[in-house]
Amino acid sequence: MIPKPLICVPIFQKDRRNVLKIAEKAIKMDVDILELRIDALLDPDPQKIVHLMEEINFPLIATNRMREEGGHFRGSEDERTRILIETAEHVDYVDIELQTDEKLRSKVINASKSTIISFHDFQRTPPLKELLKIVENEKKLGTIAKFAVMPQDMQDTLNVLQVVNQFDNTIGIAMGKIGRYTRVLAPLFGSPLTYAALNGGSAPGQLNLAETKQIIDKLMVERD
Repeated sequence: MIPKPLICVPIFQKDRRNVLKIAEKAIKMDVDILELRIDALLDPDPQKIVHLMEEINFPLIATNRMREEGGHFRGSEDERTRILIETAEHVDYVDIELQTDEKLRSKVINASKSTIISFHDFQRTPPLKELLKIVENEKKLGTIAKFAVMPQDMQDTLNVLQVVNQFDNTIGIAMGKIGRYTRVLAPLFGSPLTYAALNGGSAPGQLNLAETKQIIDKLMVERD
């Protein structure tokens, strides 16, 4: 039997007060895990981030997304990965991009309890063969593989589900309106986690937390 997926709310806020506000609201709505988007913070001081994580006191994914994959961090790659390394022990997962420099990526992985190795393409969906290779490479490195791509047609969205079905511990997302359904159907194919929005999403096509919970609960019951 496929286990019920975790529902994650990304927190994409600029300051401590708003981060805590969204975290508190999501926790009250029974979210399973939160993603702290470090690249959104105006002050990415590692010690302040650790204190913020301790204040949240809830299962967390730390993400400091690179600009090439839709992130907002403005420092160097050394700085971006150093922040993840210095905060890694305070979170359940660290999300690090597959295309990160190999030496820097290895340092982040080694500092982390568990990792999500991710790939994002906001322009297109790579061909099926390329997607399979991306996930194969991710799974050699981390605990969970993740890819989020922009579909051009329904076949692209079906390819996303096919890849998820082929690998365990793999998050696959087709972004945008055409791919919205994959966010709730991918778990039926084995995706361990899906992302839902609260007060605005962090990626195109995210459903809100309440409707995501409702749909997934219904799908899980009907599947059983």
